[in-house]
Amino acid sequence: MLKWFLHKNVVLDLITTKSQSTTPKFNPLLQHLNSSFSFRYCSTTTTTSQSESGKHPFAVSYLINNFGFSHESALKAFNQKRVRFNTLEKPNSVIKFFKNNGFSHSNIGIIIRKEPWLLSSQPHKRLLPKFQFFISKGVSSSDIVSLLTANPRILHISLEKRIIPLFELLSKFFKTNKDVIFCLIRRSYGFSHYTYDRIVANINLMSAFGVCDSGIGSVLLIAPSIICSTDLIDTLKEVKGLGFDPSNITFGQAMIAKKGLSKKIWDEKVDTFKKWGWSDEAFFQVFRSRPNLMMVSIDKVNLLMSFWVNQLGWNSLALTKMPQIFSYSLHKRIIPRASVLQYLLMKGLRKNNASLVTPFSYNEKMFLSKFVFSFKGESDYLLKLYEEKMKLAYSEENNGMPLTK
Repeated sequence: MLKWFLHKNVVLDLITTKSQSTTPKFNPLLQHLNSSFSFRYCSTTTTTSQSESGKHPFAVSYLINNFGFSHESALKAFNQKRVRFNTLEKPNSVIKFFKNNGFSHSNIGIIIRKEPWLLSSQPHKRLLPKFQFFISKGVSSSDIVSLLTANPRILHISLEKRIIPLFELLSKFFKTNKDVIFCLIRRSYGFSHYTYDRIVANINLMSAFGVCDSGIGSVLLIAPSIICSTDLIDTLKEVKGLGFDPSNITFGQAMIAKKGLSKKIWDEKVDTFKKWGWSDEAFFQVFRSRPNLMMVSIDKVNLLMSFWVNQLGWNSLALTKMPQIFSYSLHKRIIPRASVLQYLLMKGLRKNNASLVTPFSYNEKMFLSKFVFSFKGESDYLLKLYEEKMKLAYSEENNGMPLTK
């Protein structure tokens, strides 16, 4: 029996046993796992490459019966040589590894359906070193569970040849080691798809072009495919030509917006803002201060503009003063607060020339203090109005069903 212990409360308990006999033993852990997935336990007793039915290899039947794979997806995983085992020993050891590291039955199911090859791996060789590395860089066990459940691709990447070199390369662009690991795991597909040499060369190109470290970091975190593109220099020149300073973090944000949208979608979004009264000059002025504006969907822009202009009767140009308002929730933030502000204006309790957009930037506590509780004679009604709009928002979010506490 071999045991490995990780930092703090993370315990990795891998048990090596003698080779199983020709009949796989009943595994209560696996049965419990299967019942959680609502899948039938695969009680086959064969250890040959074919299942008892003779229709599928053992590993294919295992994926179908234990993890809900379709026949097609299970055969595809097998034919691509991603899944290879003839007994329960390998998959049991993988499941035990994840269980011992805090992964729930649901987590394991999600991971295996994304990366079935893991069931053929040797956990103490393929997985354990990566877990130890993540922990050593300040990532908690709970973070590892959530990150890997969403992005298990990183487990396919070589620790020594790719993960560690990338960690050292990217460290200068993030504040903490933990941030680097988060970036590597969340964007592991992009980092595994392109060669290390191209990533290094393009990062050096951005630095030489004058892009600041925080700008490079934002691109790495949100859209690493941009850094790995073959036409990066063209993107850099185009964004600079739009009036962005490479030394400002907005340069990286503008790269993401410009490269992330086709010309057709870009033109449609510009036309949407113009339809609601923004000029070309107004649009580009806002875009240069808030490039993320272009990542907002056309539907959301239309919904917000329609509410602001048609229902409230307010000027759409007021939104150019605070474009981040497009990133706020329409139902949870904008509508409840606008209802309060509209009432105050109607009652003459707020000046007509007061900023329409500033109240939306405050946190909820400050907003209620300044625009609800400060009006003693109206505070009860204002609070009721605000809360009714908030309840409506949450009801809509829950498919129209009333909220329950």
